[in-house]
Amino acid sequence: MYTTLISVAQLQALQASGAPLQVFDCSFDLAQPQAGRAMFAQSHIAGAVYADLNTDLSVKGDPAVTGAMSGGRHPLPAREAFAQWLAATGFDNTKQAVVYDRQGVNYCGRLWWMLKWLGHDAVAVLDGGLQAWAAQGGAIASGDQLAPSAIGAFTVSASKVTLVDATTVQKQLGRPSQTIVDARATPRFKGEVEPLDPVAGHIPGALNRPFGQNLTPEGFFKPEAALRAELEALLGARPASGVVHHCGSGVSAIPNVLAMEIAGLRGSALFAGSWSEWCGDPARPVAIG
Repeated sequence: MYTTLISVAQLQALQASGAPLQVFDCSFDLAQPQAGRAMFAQSHIAGAVYADLNTDLSVKGDPAVTGAMSGGRHPLPAREAFAQWLAATGFDNTKQAVVYDRQGVNYCGRLWWMLKWLGHDAVAVLDGGLQAWAAQGGAIASGDQLAPSAIGAFTVSASKVTLVDATTVQKQLGRPSQTIVDARATPRFKGEVEPLDPVAGHIPGALNRPFGQNLTPEGFFKPEAALRAELEALLGARPASGVVHHCGSGVSAIPNVLAMEIAGLRGSALFAGSWSEWCGDPARPVAIG
């Protein structure tokens, strides 16, 4: 079972073995929400299923109706509703899930985390993404995804990750038991620019680790020892179990969650509503610089 990363060679071996497996392509573009499906249609890992950030991995509309489990620009759907989507793709509890994108793990981590959230541990991010798959001779297909051969049956179980809300984060502000780590680019963190949300800045006391710092220039996750050294330098004496990750809308924070898991620094949480939810309430404090 693969629970954090899987290499191209390991995925190819899994495919050859005939083990229960489902691959998900999570490619997306925040500026052009329809572009993800177009990217998938142009090229994807043969047999992959497309998971759209806006329509499959988020839910829109009145939370009282949708049962959304977080706020912000990409609210989490209700766990049972998401389980139904998984089943409709043909996924079930026996399968190893492999998720990837072509944007440096910016989006596929969302599905990795959501499967853990539903209690499914056998999910891994394809290290290096579609680029590594293609470079190492993996089978590529084009066109729309194929209909599932059968509808799956996915059962939700106890969550393997921790989700926190804005109220909890605000109550714990300034306490040593909570360390906020912001995955946005440093100019956004400092409040110098804000291309997506109505207010610039960051949650007071937050530390900044742009999610791309977890990767090598070639797009692979850095080795475990390197990640651990960098993260320990960032956190100092603060415990990993008190870390709360966030970003703009709870998506690009997840590479930091994954990096901590790879580094053996386990138990951190996700504030899925993130900055887009936080700054939506003018009563919440904002820091600049």
